[in-house]
Amino acid sequence: MNLSLEGKYAVVCGSTQGIGLAIAEELALLGTNCTLVARNEKMLREVLHRLDISLRQQHNFLVADFNKPDEVKSIIEAHVAKHPVHILINNTGGPAPGPIMDAKEEFFINTFNQHLICNHILAKAVVPSMKRESYGRIINIISTSVKIPLNNLGVSNTIRGAVASWAKTMANELGKFNITVNNILPGFTNTQRLALLIEQTAKKGNVIVDVVSKNMAGEVPMKRFGEASEVAAVAAFLASPAASYVNGVSIPVDGGRTGSI
Repeated sequence: MNLSLEGKYAVVCGSTQGIGLAIAEELALLGTNCTLVARNEKMLREVLHRLDISLRQQHNFLVADFNKPDEVKSIIEAHVAKHPVHILINNTGGPAPGPIMDAKEEFFINTFNQHLICNHILAKAVVPSMKRESYGRIINIISTSVKIPLNNLGVSNTIRGAVASWAKTMANELGKFNITVNNILPGFTNTQRLALLIEQTAKKGNVIVDVVSKNMAGEVPMKRFGEASEVAAVAAFLASPAASYVNGVSIPVDGGRTGSI
């Protein structure tokens, strides 16, 4: 099975922590030249030096704030004018939890811009390069909520579903160019976002954090939370030549928690 990504170039969003960081590390191990994208330059510089360079990879970073789509557009267009892109990892932090009826209208607009609009800007910028290279992998990190909406994540459920439909539509259009578009749906994964969700749930229910954590893990057939590296392993496969005929799918990486086939 060919998993080598030597000579390939990737843009990895949200790559200073959590799942995005784990994906960048995994892609680098397979030989990818990674361009990290996040808004914190200090953290980007720190992460840059953690990536594998044993195959003479050359890594760099772009500072971009996904709250500012116009800024993302100008930065990625400047990048693709100088560098090829074979792999795009669309990944950014989700909105604050809460019931959908408590959500203000601007929450939906802001989250739509951060996720779908910025994803679209990035994809439009890199697809011409992928067509020229006859190799493209667009991988979106979404959520299992596109299968079954999750409690207390009203805004996230809504926007994640839109991203999944956008991705499937794009997969249908781009497949003929040897460009695949797939979604990864992480379940409960040990990240800062999960820690925040547990903390807020505990506060709302007036119970201790350990109880909430134990109960949530108990919902998973494997009886534990996932690790970011386990999500990254699936992303690395989808980015590789081995996944050349996997297109337009949404793959849960959730220990079996999602209650659908």
